[in-house]
Amino acid sequence: MSLESCDLRSALGHFTTGVCVVTANFEGSTPYGLTVNSFASVSLDPALVLWSLQNDSDCIPVFDRAKKFVINILAADQQNMSTIYASKGNHILAAEHCRLGKSGQPVIRGSVASFECNTWAKYPGGDHLIFVGEVTAIETNANKTPLLFNSGQYRELR
Repeated sequence: MSLESCDLRSALGHFTTGVCVVTANFEGSTPYGLTVNSFASVSLDPALVLWSLQNDSDCIPVFDRAKKFVINILAADQQNMSTIYASKGNHILAAEHCRLGKSGQPVIRGSVASFECNTWAKYPGGDHLIFVGEVTAIETNANKTPLLFNSGQYRELR
C-alpha cells in the first residue's frame, strides 16, 4: 500500500495537539526558538519527553549541537509567538519572549508549562530527527489555557 504524504498530513491534522516552542542556547550561540507540535511524554522514571525536527530544517545545526533544550507549551494568548517561531529563518529568540531557566536555557515567558531537559538521545525517524530529553526542571502556570492546533487552525479550549 502506498500513501500520499499530503493525504497522511491531512489525516494527521485531525489529531488535536498542543503548540510548543522548543528553545536552546548552546555555548557561544544565539538563543533559538522553534514552533513544534510533535511533543510527547515517553517515561515517568526516568522522566523523558520527546519532540521531532524535520531533517531539512534550518534549525538542525543548533538543536543537533545543543546538550540541553526547553519545551515550552504555549498559552492561548501566545498564538503570535507560535507564528513567529514557525517561520523559516526566523528562529532567534526575542529577549522579551524569554528568560533563563534553572538549566541556563531560555524559557518562554507566560507559557502554560516548561520542561527543561538534558538531551538523552537522538534517533533518525524518516524525514525527521527525534530528540529525547531527560526532564531536569518543570514550571507550570495553572492560570493559563493552552494553545491548540487542529485541522490547520489554532484552537482554544472552551
